[in-house]
Amino acid sequence: MTSGTRSSAKRLDESAADPTSEAAPGSKHKTEAAESPEAKRAKTSDEKQQKTIEETIGSKTNGTSHNSKAEQAVKTEDAGTEDDKNEPKQEQQQASKAASPSPKQEEESAVEPHGRDDSEAVPSSILEKGIIYFFFRGRVGIDEPSEVDDIARSYIVLRPIEKDAKLGSGPIGDAGNGRLCAIPKKVLPQSGRDRWIAFVEKTGASFQKLKDEFLSASDYATKTAGTRHSPAATPIGEGVYAITSTGRESHLVYMLTLPEKLGEVQHEIGLKEKGSFILSTKNPEYPGPASARLPEAPEYPEEVIKGFRSLRWMPTQPEHLDYANAQFLLVGESSGVEKALEPQKKDEKAGKQDPADELEKLEEEDTERMKDLGKDDAGSIYADLQVHAKDYPKLQTTF
Repeated sequence: MTSGTRSSAKRLDESAADPTSEAAPGSKHKTEAAESPEAKRAKTSDEKQQKTIEETIGSKTNGTSHNSKAEQAVKTEDAGTEDDKNEPKQEQQQASKAASPSPKQEEESAVEPHGRDDSEAVPSSILEKGIIYFFFRGRVGIDEPSEVDDIARSYIVLRPIEKDAKLGSGPIGDAGNGRLCAIPKKVLPQSGRDRWIAFVEKTGASFQKLKDEFLSASDYATKTAGTRHSPAATPIGEGVYAITSTGRESHLVYMLTLPEKLGEVQHEIGLKEKGSFILSTKNPEYPGPASARLPEAPEYPEEVIKGFRSLRWMPTQPEHLDYANAQFLLVGESSGVEKALEPQKKDEKAGKQDPADELEKLEEEDTERMKDLGKDDAGSIYADLQVHAKDYPKLQTTF
């Protein structure tokens, strides 16, 4: 990393973590920008040219049929020649808030009422829970990445379910409330020094919308390089998640269901069997650094804006993620999931479920239902998303 890049990254981190009371949750961690560990491979000459979000958010790039302005604004290795960069950008997709499932969708969903008694009440620290999918997309023209440098960026898809629900058999069902979160890095943050600014690319998304605008490959024309190919998104994991609150901080904690055994790809990307990140949402009324601005701000309603008060960053609430272009800080936690799943004293006094037990039960239910969805891991994931597996890449575990 050049000295200029380090300086830019440090400025971004300092803006994201105000040392006063407006500091983002997780600001107690060191704020120096750090590349995520990629210990299993040797440094390549291409890696030295890898751009970070700090360098690329404001850059102009060429669009594809499944990328909106927000994603174009942070596109990294996919950028081509100067003529490519001057190509007209695709109009941003209009995102809507999560829709309620229709009666038909409810009948086809594995989500079931839990029928809890008071002793099984969901702990108040769990703000949201659901199914999580991890994907990456290869660089332009690379359908089968053979190393981390062949990856353009990573993605997280969140499919929320009711907090007191349990999972039965069959696909999760399309409630039209999916969220696609783009992480303009090749890998996930691993420690408090890794502080990525991610954003909500699509919200209120049906599985059909994810298929048409995210999962599928696409080709597009450029003035000088002819037709260029953007590969399909590749799955690398599926599991359950919860957005939790520990008072001062919010966390995104997950437990993987698939693959059953993590491979080289999962380790290189930074996935774990159990992992968590600190989440902080950026107040859109405060301009970020010029290098970290999206073309459009999220259209938060007045009550959400009021919730920020005068803070530049605040602990992420699930409703923040229901708006396209919402920016949030994703801070790595190397200490495991214990802090993210720490029970609150008021819940312990009330005899409510332990947050860890709640998520582990959900993971057990998810493991059972995913067993019969497909012939392999990829087939199970695509069946869950109502997509024909034969049209898309297999779940990748090795390079």
